[in-house]
Amino acid sequence: MKKFFMASLLGSAIALCTTAMAAGTDLKALEDAARKEGNINSVGMPDAWANWKGTWEDLASKYGLRHSDTDMSSAQEIAKFEAEKDNASADIGDVGAAFGPIAVAKGVSQPYKPSTWDQVPVWAKDQDGHWALAYTGTIAFIINKDLVKEDERPKTWHDLEKGKYKVAIGDVGTAAQAANGVLAAAIAYKGDESNVAPGLQLFTKLAQQKRLSLANPTIQTLEKGEVEVGVVWDFNGLSYREQIDPKRFEVLIPSDGSVISGYTTIINKYAKHPNAAKLTREYIFSDAGQINLAKGHARPIRAEHLKLPDDVQAKLLPNEQYKPAQPIKNAEAWEATSKKLPQMWQEQVIIEME
Repeated sequence: MKKFFMASLLGSAIALCTTAMAAGTDLKALEDAARKEGNINSVGMPDAWANWKGTWEDLASKYGLRHSDTDMSSAQEIAKFEAEKDNASADIGDVGAAFGPIAVAKGVSQPYKPSTWDQVPVWAKDQDGHWALAYTGTIAFIINKDLVKEDERPKTWHDLEKGKYKVAIGDVGTAAQAANGVLAAAIAYKGDESNVAPGLQLFTKLAQQKRLSLANPTIQTLEKGEVEVGVVWDFNGLSYREQIDPKRFEVLIPSDGSVISGYTTIINKYAKHPNAAKLTREYIFSDAGQINLAKGHARPIRAEHLKLPDDVQAKLLPNEQYKPAQPIKNAEAWEATSKKLPQMWQEQVIIEME
């Protein structure tokens, strides 16, 4: 599981780059190795998500890395790493926090600790460097103000129970955003990582009321008016609003509770461009890389160590909205629950729509 894939031409100089990284590691050697590989192929890191476009453009201009991405869910990314192995087409992926440990357990990841490792909170990283959250996401509502009257717009999860609009959360079986939406709802109803029953009960009630939409809350469905109220990560909601029409949508953190999680890169154990993948992670955790994420409305994990430009800070929600939100407190319990959630969702919620 912790065996490293290394280009033989680099020898011992690059060995430092595959172990526990810290200040003083030979980043120049890593950069040179990445330049020789010349490519970085990602999955689940499309241009519009968290401003990955800015990162790919920087990696191209600074290091000459050519990039391609295939968008897919967290579960699909790990399945792809596992299925392709020695014929790997992907070097790096971005998955929800709960999927980092899953990738490690399946033995499809390899570790790399960027030079800013010490500034990443302990709760947000794997001690061996297999994964680390680069940015956080907090579950929010995005409301189409053209479709939902002002006096009916929800401010809390409890408000959802008495609305007339439909609520879209997406595919709980495959998407980290949707799964965390269920957890956020559960927290608002006094549940937790090991008890999401209260959240499932809310969505079951919506399904029984014929108010649970099967639409995935994406920029396309929002723009077409197919989503009245969507459950999304804050950075997605803010990005969609900006891209479509800021006046048409409201984005807010439900005031009765939400969950703060995030996304982590996983470097494919079988990557054909392992050094490019490690350099990519290094850049993502640099000041410039973190600011790039903030430009995409994602809260950088190193936010306390950064001074964001005023125009970038303005792309995020006000700090006071985050007071009811809490980070995942029991990662092991949530990992276990995440595995069971798709079946519970199918058996308790979706069945009510049939």
